[in-house]
Amino acid sequence: MIVLEHKQVAEVKQYINGEFVEACNSEYFNNMNPFTNEVTNRVAKGEKADIEKAVKAADDAFQTGPWGSMKQKERMGYIERIADLIDEEIEEIALLESLDSGLPISQTRKMVGRAAENFRFYSRMVQSRMHGDAYAVDDEFINYTVYKPLGAVGLITPWNAPFMLTTWKVAPALATGNTVILKPAELSPLSANKLAQIIHQAELPKGAFNVVHGYGETAGDALVKNEKVKAISFTGETVTGKTIIKNSADSLKKTSMELGGKSPLIVFDDADFDRALDAAVWGIFSFNGERCTANSRVFLHQNIKDRFVKALKERVQNVKIGDPMDDSTQLGPLINKGHFEKVTSYIEFAKEEGCEVVQGTVPKEVKTGNFVPPTLLLNAKNNMRVSQEEIFGPVMAVIEFETEEEVIQMANDVDYGLAGYVWTNDIKRGHRVAQAVDSGMLWINAQNVRDLRIPFGGMKASGMGREGGHFAILEFYTEPKAIHVAMSDHHIPEFGKKK
Repeated sequence: MIVLEHKQVAEVKQYINGEFVEACNSEYFNNMNPFTNEVTNRVAKGEKADIEKAVKAADDAFQTGPWGSMKQKERMGYIERIADLIDEEIEEIALLESLDSGLPISQTRKMVGRAAENFRFYSRMVQSRMHGDAYAVDDEFINYTVYKPLGAVGLITPWNAPFMLTTWKVAPALATGNTVILKPAELSPLSANKLAQIIHQAELPKGAFNVVHGYGETAGDALVKNEKVKAISFTGETVTGKTIIKNSADSLKKTSMELGGKSPLIVFDDADFDRALDAAVWGIFSFNGERCTANSRVFLHQNIKDRFVKALKERVQNVKIGDPMDDSTQLGPLINKGHFEKVTSYIEFAKEEGCEVVQGTVPKEVKTGNFVPPTLLLNAKNNMRVSQEEIFGPVMAVIEFETEEEVIQMANDVDYGLAGYVWTNDIKRGHRVAQAVDSGMLWINAQNVRDLRIPFGGMKASGMGREGGHFAILEFYTEPKAIHVAMSDHHIPEFGKKK
């Protein structure tokens, strides 16, 4: 049963200096519904001029407006007000997110709830952890550190789980006293616009938060190159991340890069079979497979491979494919036609490389959507393109292994290093393998359960820096300042003084 209607929504405008405004060029682009492939609404097309307006508003709000000089307690009141307003709008935001992204609404509801907690968490974190150290040097000096916000920061956010991942950046940026220019993904503008409406309702000072919708090559590029922007936090694919780092160099911006992944899930023969199976299936087919931490490579010990593959084949036939507005849907359509074509091309590569391809079935009544059914690439080898390159869809490469040393070597023989998962009841082996795999995050007998206090990020081609916890507020969104105070008349050399 379809419980919510697919429909057109109002036009989306830019949000600059506390106002919803047209783009400077008065142009719009179409926002498409991935389930119907019809136009959902039109979105103002921001470019360099809009970015310059937004940056000026953010810089003025920081330098001379109330946000940059506001006392912490007052600022946290705004942050917590935003969280409360998100809670009041969970159903509408979940609907907008599902319309935009094709994600099942049962999943977007959970994401939106997490988004509210992002703001509350950073209110608590700033108040409890944004403090420095103090060191006394005998009775002569006391040296201490404080953490100061950077100023205007640019946030470039992705189209998969857009609201949750946007608030993951906006919350610490605002809570630490920075002002924000958000450039959301052009494929998922609706929830970013809703966040602007919520922040407007929370009555943040003008210019503290700004949103410029537009394309990465124009609006995103102008944001990265603007010299008044002190930092860029980006989540997206690796090639774009490399370009942003290069373009940030001229103005010596700080950059935080959360990029792609090709994460391994390793199942040893002593693992809890049913739990490992649940984790493997959920970890690649939830979020429509469009998640950076997805276990897109599943390594199965040879002793359990046949049994596990048989169970996987049953599961992919039973994953519920359908309208993302239906509460029972487990797998929705991919974000757009271009991405659909990319993912399906990799399935063809897999066939050419010798994989056996096993897929679920897309119901006839939803054929107009960008659906790729849950897909297994059996008999895969780790050196195949489908095992090395990020596909970013509901596609699992299944690879056999024999020894612990062999699977560690294969897990690491890839450009990426974001996440990893180890399933074994030998806890010593679990620790050994988790520490040996080149990934920023590893789970042992668990599937991607997040703790906001723990750093999030990867190594190698999966990115630079860490988000989450005190890592965001102390290592990225603020700068430490050391202050040295003399407590006595310490010795100062008397250069040039006549004796």
